[in-house]
Amino acid sequence: MKATQGIRLMLVDDEPHILQFLELGLMNEGFEVRTASDGLDAIGMVADFKPHVVILDVMMPGMDGFEVCRYLRAEETEISIIMLTAKDEVDDRVTGLSIGADDYMVKPFSFEELLARIQARLRNQFPGLLGEVRCGPFRIDGRRKEICHKDQVLELSPTEYELLQYLVINHGLVLSKPMILDKIWGYDFGGEENIVEVYIRSLREKLGDKEHRIIRTLRGVGYRVDLI
Repeated sequence: MKATQGIRLMLVDDEPHILQFLELGLMNEGFEVRTASDGLDAIGMVADFKPHVVILDVMMPGMDGFEVCRYLRAEETEISIIMLTAKDEVDDRVTGLSIGADDYMVKPFSFEELLARIQARLRNQFPGLLGEVRCGPFRIDGRRKEICHKDQVLELSPTEYELLQYLVINHGLVLSKPMILDKIWGYDFGGEENIVEVYIRSLREKLGDKEHRIIRTLRGVGYRVDLI
């Protein structure tokens, strides 16, 4: 069984040859794929199919990709959107990302690049779907809710698991305390921000990270995981 088994992708494009090419390629990779040739069809299909990732063309007759993206963001928060367009305009990219798209690709593009973008979105937003994710010395098993560091299973509480997974998946990026609180504890968390420091301290102890070389603190900014 492929790691992509059970992952649902929706393709929305008014060009039949592109739909057919991508559908065959992605099905061959093990994804479950549905296609729509216009925005209205896509919206009607989303509630039933519940895709994890939508690959969405911008330039379509009637309801364009921007309108579909706005709708999806308002109705389906647990979804990843990759927008496609023949336009290489900065304004279009800015518009797409500002209304909720997670990534943006300009036509023509290679199938390999699209596949890599899809995998990146899944690792970031749905890490448990891929089963096992490797990031340097870390191995994250989303199905078993288990993280190994240098082949050693870490004894983590559920919250520690979620926090370390978030940090590792976003390795190299600086994550602020507000970002961490919102992602791990929820936007309506009423406690103190120093709870993040408490959990970071605990993770460092379990990683043997006395010198803070794995989970780095950038004072006044946030935390960053380095894969060493």
